[in-house]
Amino acid sequence: MNKRNSSKLNRLHSLLEEGLLAPTSWLEEQGYSRALLSKYVESGWLVSPARGVYRRPGPQLKWQHVVASLQLLAGSFLHVGGRTALIHRGLGQYVRLSGAETILLHGPEVLPAWVNKLGLQERFVVRNDAMFGALRARLDTQGVLVDFHDQPIGAGQLADFGLQQMTWGAWDWGLLYSSDERAMLEVLQDVPTKESVYEADVLMQALGHLRPARVSALLQACASVKVKRLFLALADRHRHAWLAHLDLTKVDLGTGKRMLVRGGKLHPKYLITLPADLDDYAQ
Repeated sequence: MNKRNSSKLNRLHSLLEEGLLAPTSWLEEQGYSRALLSKYVESGWLVSPARGVYRRPGPQLKWQHVVASLQLLAGSFLHVGGRTALIHRGLGQYVRLSGAETILLHGPEVLPAWVNKLGLQERFVVRNDAMFGALRARLDTQGVLVDFHDQPIGAGQLADFGLQQMTWGAWDWGLLYSSDERAMLEVLQDVPTKESVYEADVLMQALGHLRPARVSALLQACASVKVKRLFLALADRHRHAWLAHLDLTKVDLGTGKRMLVRGGKLHPKYLITLPADLDDYAQ
């Protein structure tokens, strides 16, 4: 290998941290042609676990590597949310899990095709975060989306949007997750079509630690009346202390009754039907 190619390979090692997955488009932007990438694969300096994506030989590929690659290299603002965020912070121990885990990423973007072709047991699914469109507009206006990829962001700044960074891996990557407050609202977005109201109720039972100011802000920003009413009704069922400290004066809960399930029991305050047998649900 000549000196120029050796220098280019060394530069690649500094650009591409061990474990990260780099799509061809990103590598081409850094000056690495497809022909050169093929040579690197032939020489064992890179591996290609799926068409159109490369990584350095190294640790066993895990789903967190994929998230880190999307956020840190591909410039994606998809974040780990919903039940995935809650379960991986130890709050879903009583929720039934069966088969391969689904990793829920929330955001406005389409998942790159290579993500679910890596041979991982986990499957990735994107949920659109349109119900928090007002928050996303604020993120864009304040430049937080740019800052997240270019420089560290204060925990308080992210918390304003119901987000937080969780450190993972040998390189201490700060992966972007929903906070517990936002994650619970994201779970309820999928009830009853993709998530069970019974298991959502179990998750809510574990959330006695939520912060009233952050809950109030997220409820105010949330555009889904169903999600807001269901959130409050489930919190009321478990008599969480923080519920009494919420500021709902600017929260739009709509008008009229909302039917979540047929033949259910209407919550007297938040006017949404819950399953009549919710108290009988066995873990």
